[in-house]
Amino acid sequence: MSRPIVAVVGRPNVGKSTLFNALAGERISIVKDTPGITRDRIYADVTWLNYNFILIDTGGIEPESKDLILSSMREQAQIAIDTADVIIFVCDVKTGLQDADAGVASMLRKSKKPVVLCVNKVDNFEKQQADVFEFYNLGIGEPFAVSAVGMLGFGELLDKVVSYFPEDTESPEDEDIPKVAVIGKPNTGKSSLINKLLGENRLIVSDIAGTTRDAVDTRVKFGEKEYIFIDTAGLRRKNKIKDELEHFMIVRTVGAVERADIAVLVIDAKEGVTEQDAKIAGIAHDRGKAVVIAVNKWDAVEKDDKTIYKFTENVRNILSFMPYAEIVYISALTGQRLNKLFETIDIVRESQDRRVGTGALNEILAEAVAMQQPPNDKGRFLKLYYITQVANRPPTFVIFVNDKELAHFSYIRYIENQVRETFGFKGTPLKFIVRERKGE
Repeated sequence: MSRPIVAVVGRPNVGKSTLFNALAGERISIVKDTPGITRDRIYADVTWLNYNFILIDTGGIEPESKDLILSSMREQAQIAIDTADVIIFVCDVKTGLQDADAGVASMLRKSKKPVVLCVNKVDNFEKQQADVFEFYNLGIGEPFAVSAVGMLGFGELLDKVVSYFPEDTESPEDEDIPKVAVIGKPNTGKSSLINKLLGENRLIVSDIAGTTRDAVDTRVKFGEKEYIFIDTAGLRRKNKIKDELEHFMIVRTVGAVERADIAVLVIDAKEGVTEQDAKIAGIAHDRGKAVVIAVNKWDAVEKDDKTIYKFTENVRNILSFMPYAEIVYISALTGQRLNKLFETIDIVRESQDRRVGTGALNEILAEAVAMQQPPNDKGRFLKLYYITQVANRPPTFVIFVNDKELAHFSYIRYIENQVRETFGFKGTPLKFIVRERKGE
């Protein structure tokens, strides 16, 4: 089941970023006492009780502003609202109820999403009770008083938020169908790719509403197999501040990737791989999703016998954090190698679900330790007792050791490489958890 998405919205300077940082447990957003300072939307993984969800911070909403930056921030916030399962609407008790708050409330009512009203900057809950109750006039529901700076009042607020989380409605039948998010920068050909996949010789079985998201899921049959494609190609380049493109893109990508098993990262072959591509790829990597890199418009590139090798090397250099990702060179326009894309998705899906027996894993571990001595520090030596696989999607392994501090990242990466070399695991990240076992 994918994690619910919660968007924090409100007019500028009501303390959204302070609340976001407090809930996320670290300073992620820029906090400054100037309206409009949080221009980009930032996301974080949050846990409350037994619930895990994604929290999205947004720039302030000025419902009537014609200012270029503020209107752009309003569009970003709208995308966050469209993507969210639940919305935290933040107001400021110190300034009181404002016309702009009413404007934001009207915008939220149109979304038909669950809204939790949060009245921030409440330093004294008893003395400011009447001021908090004023916000009932917004017609959004009960106001929850909090102090983001003092980290007070979060319990009741979050209890209300999680009460709106949707139950997992995915049927067991759908669990077996690969869910593929098509992600990437604007104008790389994501729309063309989706359209071609739905074209000749491919049967559209059904269109599935994108639940609470703005993307539309489409069920596609290729050969004898079915796939669900999650399209994130709705964004078009706007004649606005250049950096704003990235902000629109991030929230769409987070929402789509969270629901997917596999991400197909579409790269423009004519433009080459960029740092922006790396940022988008990182979203899938951080969430443990398998990745296929689809280099599109390959038919439009002038080639010699070294072109594909140079391009592959460049992709591997810039996306060095995901050496496991499979690369396919395609043309959405002509349909070139789209069958290869489906074949690669199948291979990657099999890798995600692969289970390796504990006996076989421990043989590899013993060989790896024999070939390269574990690290030591001041006479203390790392001992690796055994390894076992505990989950898939992504394949997850637990290594039991005598001292976690000695289990350096580089040595665990070495173990990972040995596991990959033996068992494949193409296209999927692997997760390794190191646990200490005393007394041996």
